[in-house]
Amino acid sequence: MSKLLFSGALIVILLITTALFAPVISPYDPSEQNLFEGLKGPGSKHILGQDRLGRDILSRIIYGSRVSLQVGIMAVGISLIIGLIIGSASGYFGGFLDNLFMRIADILLAFPGILLAIAITAVLGPSLTNVILALSIISWVGYARLIRGQILSVREYEYVSAARAIGAGDIRIITKHILPNIIAPVLIQASFGMAGAITAEAGLSFLGLGTQPPTPSWGSMLNEGRNYLLVAPHLTIFPGIAIMIVVIAFNFLGDSLRDLWDVKER
Repeated sequence: MSKLLFSGALIVILLITTALFAPVISPYDPSEQNLFEGLKGPGSKHILGQDRLGRDILSRIIYGSRVSLQVGIMAVGISLIIGLIIGSASGYFGGFLDNLFMRIADILLAFPGILLAIAITAVLGPSLTNVILALSIISWVGYARLIRGQILSVREYEYVSAARAIGAGDIRIITKHILPNIIAPVLIQASFGMAGAITAEAGLSFLGLGTQPPTPSWGSMLNEGRNYLLVAPHLTIFPGIAIMIVVIAFNFLGDSLRDLWDVKER
């Protein structure tokens, strides 16, 4: 196992563990206020300091991991399912379906992803559900195009022709013979997609379009702390470090999986 794969997997496992056991790990209630200690820096009682309302930064970062992980898993999962269906139909059957789905994909790709997500959440209203919906709408295109390209090459292989010759139906050929042989690049894309979804959620929450107070989110914590950069930089430094570490971990994981897959291909 490479060092990058080990490091990325370890951080992802720690993230999942932190999100699942946040009530046990968190030293304080993330919504507990102490106005007399607002903007207090790191100390023995509050390791990462307190925000303007005296809430514990470490506890809010721990609970914020739940939001990031939920958005990442849901957005990537929904996008992957839509991409599998559309990409499989487009690549395997071709013709009218291929032209229709790919033109829709081209339209979505014509817009910058984050701007389209901002527009969708602005219209639907700020909430975690709408963030997931917006990210799913803009993210399925990448999976669909990837799966379509893989199927276009795989569908002419001999084992697919043999399955068709013995009377296997189209759905069986796709699910039993094609998709299992193209799953590696899809998983690699999904690992990078997790990093992108977490970053996008943080950006939308920073703009006030994601989770709403008092629910802690890394992006909203950055937004709250930007007005106190000179007097209390810990309000933005620690949530920013959390985002950076998690995004790097998923990128490490994706790079390592891609290297492993390339080795097998060679």
